[in-house]
Amino acid sequence: MAEPLLTVAGLHTGYGATEILRGVDLSVQAGEIVAVLGSNGAGKSTLNRTISGVVRPWQGSIRFAGVPIGAARPADIVARGLIHVPEGRRIFPNMTVRENLDLGAYRRGRARRRINRNKVFSIFPRLAERHRQYAGTLSGGEQQMLAIGRGLMAEPRLLILDEPSLGLSPLLVEELFSLIKTINAEGIALLLVEQNVVQSLEVARRAYILDNGRFVLQGSAAEIRDNPDLKRAYLGM
Repeated sequence: MAEPLLTVAGLHTGYGATEILRGVDLSVQAGEIVAVLGSNGAGKSTLNRTISGVVRPWQGSIRFAGVPIGAARPADIVARGLIHVPEGRRIFPNMTVRENLDLGAYRRGRARRRINRNKVFSIFPRLAERHRQYAGTLSGGEQQMLAIGRGLMAEPRLLILDEPSLGLSPLLVEELFSLIKTINAEGIALLLVEQNVVQSLEVARRAYILDNGRFVLQGSAAEIRDNPDLKRAYLGM
């Protein structure tokens, strides 16, 4: 089997003197959707920030496309095609939808900005309808679409989505997960980091369960979805 697109091995890190991640191992193959599931405080966002270079590993290794990136700057990680869409959308409210999207191509994909923008508009037609609108006036669901679309502007090889369904209505959650499958069909690998267990396991090929900074379970999405003891113990289902 080919080397995974992303490999995390023996990862320990945290903030100050507090250790958050305690020996994490994870892999994502090219073109794969992998879910990381866990409750608030389990360490999911710390994992995302460490992979994307915002938080430094204390111990262990991170490899992307065969290259060590544990000591790389976030901008250099983006340039390699690993794109992190953070929790909370983080759009620029006083800029238009189009301006927000174009900023996504600042470090990577600038030469194909117009082509990529049109691709984003084909995936998210509502953004095309509102391309001149200030981002701060969009609904919560539209802002999440914009955040993901901005990530797609950088031509990701791997897209990390941190709690993309947070705060959305059930109808919008259904739409969002359908769009995640559409994005993956373009050949983009996704690391889907979520609390929404049911929807995540429907779209992911494999899943990891993060609890108190460790992966306590991993396997195919079907194995985790269909095991009642695992769901009751770690997922609150």
